[in-house]
Amino acid sequence: MKIIKQYWEFEHKIDGDEILKRIEKAGRTCYKSEDKITTDSAKKFVSGIIKSGHHSVIEHYNISARIITDRGVTHEIVRHRLVSYSQESTRYCNYSQDKFGNEITVILPVWFYDVIDNEQSLAWREGCKYCEKTYFILLALGQTPQQARSILPNSLKTEIVMTCNLREWRHFFSLRTSKAAHPQMRELAISMLEGFREKIPVVFDDILYGKVVNDTLDLAKRV
Repeated sequence: MKIIKQYWEFEHKIDGDEILKRIEKAGRTCYKSEDKITTDSAKKFVSGIIKSGHHSVIEHYNISARIITDRGVTHEIVRHRLVSYSQESTRYCNYSQDKFGNEITVILPVWFYDVIDNEQSLAWREGCKYCEKTYFILLALGQTPQQARSILPNSLKTEIVMTCNLREWRHFFSLRTSKAAHPQMRELAISMLEGFREKIPVVFDDILYGKVVNDTLDLAKRV
């Protein structure tokens, strides 16, 4: 059994300045103000669009991210509906095969990051190992992967590609970085938000871990 930490990565090259320019070009159609486009006008335009609440304009650009996390977290991720998903399938993946290292991979819970050998973490490890052992026994007894998967733990590593427009990414981050979010989900979402902010100017600057600046209500309480 292999234990890893969750992580994520962009599925394609991100050019933040180009993204803003595309959004500006689409948005200025509303006002027929394309003549005001300059080499540095996009940031101000997109910032104004977001502050005014015209968030449909930022739907003109999609971002894809590959997320490597546990199946418990992906159960929460797929609740976001305006998104396209492609996920590693336990129906078709046989973890006893060589390409999977003849073992299952599990995601280390964030609450064990700093305590890897206490009683709780050891119990978790033993539980995952037992699931792995039983999974391989069921396969050896003739069950198919889609049958044997019923014994696999929520900690099982999975990969999911998530594609959605910038407005939906804002919604995702506003909810999943909240203090009310599941700790494993929140750690992932905060890491992703920081990565998106680094690559894409303006669009995510007003999101403060579960709250949008100038909003009076925590978005997590609206669901």
